[in-house]
Amino acid sequence: MRIYSGLGSTLAMAVSAMGLLLTTASADAKCTRLAFSVNDYGKEGPTNDAKSLLDKHIAKWATEHGVKTYTTGKKDVTCELFLDFGVFDEHTCKAEANVCWTGIAPLADKAAAEKAAKAKAAATAAVKPKT
Repeated sequence: MRIYSGLGSTLAMAVSAMGLLLTTASADAKCTRLAFSVNDYGKEGPTNDAKSLLDKHIAKWATEHGVKTYTTGKKDVTCELFLDFGVFDEHTCKAEANVCWTGIAPLADKAAAEKAAKAKAAATAAVKPKT
């Protein structure tokens, strides 16, 4: 997604964002590492935007996975020069943080959960005697 703001705005921003979901492999995991990348002019703008949008991405992820209470660890931000025009430059910044929750670990893949539920229903139906 690329968003363009007016030329007169304080952040002449072209945000290209990709939320990255890095999940743990263990079924009983209670933490995951989430990230969000932003491509923007300058360095301060995309750094701040990546942090802010990571918070929103974490909240959305938590809602989608049924996590009601979670904690976010320290946000690590790395930036790479994307374009250098001499007068101005453009950076891609990625903010990452560990997200931990209590209780039962949410399912990282809803499709896998639905597939498992269908398989269980099919197995149950196969066991029931027909009358």
